[in-house]
Amino acid sequence: MTPKVFVDVSRLSTKGAVRGQLRGRQVDPRAMDEVRALLGDAERRRDLLIEFLHLIQDRHGFLSAAHLVALADELKLAPAEVYEVATFYHHFDVVKEGEAPPPEITVRVCETLSCALAGAGALRAEIARRSGANVRVVGAPCIGRCEHAPAAVVGRHPIDRATPDALESAIHARRVTPEVLPYVGYTDYRAGGGYRTLVACTRGERNVDDVIAALEDSGLRGLGGAGFSAGRKWRIVRAEPAPRLLTVNIDEGEPGTFKDRHYLERDPHRFVEGALIAAWALGIDEIYLYLRDEYAACRAILRVELAALESDPPCPLPRIHLRRGAGAYICGEESAMIESIEGKRGMPRLRPPYVAQMGLFGRPTLEQNMETLHWVRDILERGAAWFSGRAATDARGCVPFRCRGASPSPAFILHRPASPRAS
Repeated sequence: MTPKVFVDVSRLSTKGAVRGQLRGRQVDPRAMDEVRALLGDAERRRDLLIEFLHLIQDRHGFLSAAHLVALADELKLAPAEVYEVATFYHHFDVVKEGEAPPPEITVRVCETLSCALAGAGALRAEIARRSGANVRVVGAPCIGRCEHAPAAVVGRHPIDRATPDALESAIHARRVTPEVLPYVGYTDYRAGGGYRTLVACTRGERNVDDVIAALEDSGLRGLGGAGFSAGRKWRIVRAEPAPRLLTVNIDEGEPGTFKDRHYLERDPHRFVEGALIAAWALGIDEIYLYLRDEYAACRAILRVELAALESDPPCPLPRIHLRRGAGAYICGEESAMIESIEGKRGMPRLRPPYVAQMGLFGRPTLEQNMETLHWVRDILERGAAWFSGRAATDARGCVPFRCRGASPSPAFILHRPASPRAS
């Protein structure tokens, strides 16, 4: 028989620890007060973690260890969970105890493809030489302004065809917020026929099966890169049990890609109407828009225009959530984006189950690229043949045609005046 061994645990102690003292970082009362003031009346939900991290960074310029611990306590999460999310995304600056916070102004010089060919390396070196101690100059992955190479961002203010003088001027003038250029707002969009197709759908003037068939017949494919049939995807998700969700991917980080920003900065409601039509067709009551953090001007536009839409809706609307990325290329992948919306690191999920079966919050989810939804209204109003190129001309006397390329789906559709032969 093995003899019993008794250990006096009162004599055991952790090396270097003082008996009775709590281990780990403790909540700082001042940091907790600051976090609570920033969060206000917002629900303390895990899926809002990244939104809350943005609130703290926007206010203080960085994420201190004290604020991370306070936020973890407020959300009833382990500090390690908050820390791993904050350090996963490139646009969050986590500062530990004893470390110096980052400089007041950060200049990001795009270094991929178009910008590199246009001299981004020399631009970065020169502006770093001219900048003072209060400026941090870093290289950045694609910021979605490839048509204006070389491009850079001072704070949140983008500089197109950037030169050292232009960047230096913006730094000295402290131009760190984005400039919103003229675009088609809610009132003008409605005046031009916007949301009439959505209203017709909700009033029963259009049939769901006919709408989905029109998308299938048009050949519209996912314009985020996968090229999967949009109409077929709608049918698949519609066949899944309710409740269902819709996520809209506006996180184009692929070098050389800027189409989503192009449309958003000019005609934002066109894709919103497409998303609302999709929600009607699939019986969806919540929509999540995931916008990359680099598109600060687009975020300002969407906040204004979604508020205008909700204050004067053309028909009953599902709830629309605008979520902000934080600088992670991988979140352009649909399941990584969903993980990010849920307040986690943007790590792709294993399949199966597929997003259409078990996506956001475990629900069947329709995930679409923003530009895919941008074309829904036009397809339903002008006909599938117009989009597919089978129509000779459209109502404006234009011949639609696709840009040919390696992708199985069009990157976008251009219009040219109809020639006498075509008419």
